[in-house]
Amino acid sequence: MKKTAIHAGSRVEGAPYSPGIAIGDFIFVSGQIPMKPDTKEVIRDDFEAATEQCILNIERILKAAESDLEHCVKVVVFLADMENFSRMNAVYTRYFGDVKPARSCVQVARLPLDVEVEIEAIAVKKG
Repeated sequence: MKKTAIHAGSRVEGAPYSPGIAIGDFIFVSGQIPMKPDTKEVIRDDFEAATEQCILNIERILKAAESDLEHCVKVVVFLADMENFSRMNAVYTRYFGDVKPARSCVQVARLPLDVEVEIEAIAVKKG
C-alpha cells in the first residue's frame, strides 16, 4: 500500500514528521497543538480556544485527505493539567457527531512549546 503525506498547510519547517499520513482507507493525524497554520501563532491564554484550534487543525488535515471529523475512529487528547478535562470536553463535544470516536485522554508532564493541550486522531476516508 502506498503511504501519502498530508500537509494541508500545517507543516512546521524542520519538523521530522508529517502532519498526516493516508494509507489505504485510513488517515493518521499527528498530534496537533493550538497553532494557527497560516500565521504559526500559538494560542496560550484561552484554553477553550486552544482546544478548538487543535480540532480545527485536525479537521483541515482530514479535509485534505478526503475525510472529516465525522469519520474519526480514535482520538487521543494530551493535557498538561487534568483539571482542564471538563473544559476540553465542553469544546470537544461540539465537533464530533452523535457516534463519538474511541478516545483516550492523558495528562503529560510537558507538551511542545509549553502548550496546554495537544490532540491526535485516526480517521477513515469518506465513502
